[in-house]
Amino acid sequence: MDKIKFAIPKGSLEKATAEFFSKSGFKIGASERTYRPSINDPKIEMKVLRPQEIPVFVSEGLQDIGITGEDWVKENKADVEVLQNLEYGKIRLVIAVPESVPEGTTLGEFMESIWVQGKNFRISTEYLNIASEYLKSTPQYKKRFGDAEPMLVTPWWKKGDNPRAKIFLSFGATEAKPPENSDCIMDVTETGTTIEANNLRIIETVLKS
Repeated sequence: MDKIKFAIPKGSLEKATAEFFSKSGFKIGASERTYRPSINDPKIEMKVLRPQEIPVFVSEGLQDIGITGEDWVKENKADVEVLQNLEYGKIRLVIAVPESVPEGTTLGEFMESIWVQGKNFRISTEYLNIASEYLKSTPQYKKRFGDAEPMLVTPWWKKGDNPRAKIFLSFGATEAKPPENSDCIMDVTETGTTIEANNLRIIETVLKS
């Protein structure tokens, strides 16, 4: 009988995932160097992967089941069945702007304030697809550009037909990007402390995961 290929996340969810398995009666044995931890069930084959990748590998049939965040399921538009919310690793995906932006400003209003100056709007994030859909959903974007796709910018390619709204792929330290490299960010947070420490303020919550 084939083993169940079970993907578990590396990174911020790793410790909480091990605790979840322990409470469920499973013991995961691993060293810091291995990505194939043992488990006290001969029917299960464990593998540690980045949470960003797990929805894709499950949807492609390369893993049978996995634990990841709802944010990455949505970002990858993965064709997977969500079996259960495990109620740990809670985060918010938020829009944060420099503290100099007036309180109460919405993302749409902030973008419009940049466009009326003849400038292009720039946002940095790990979540290109979610950011693109979110920008397009604002009344200000719809009024100016209709269904035009924001331009996605990565080190390897550019995609989209609207350079007036550029979404830059971030590889981390996203909070450091404004104001020189982007006008604002879309990033995950638990407490908001790191965002505040970098002189940014949350103005909108995109999703909770």
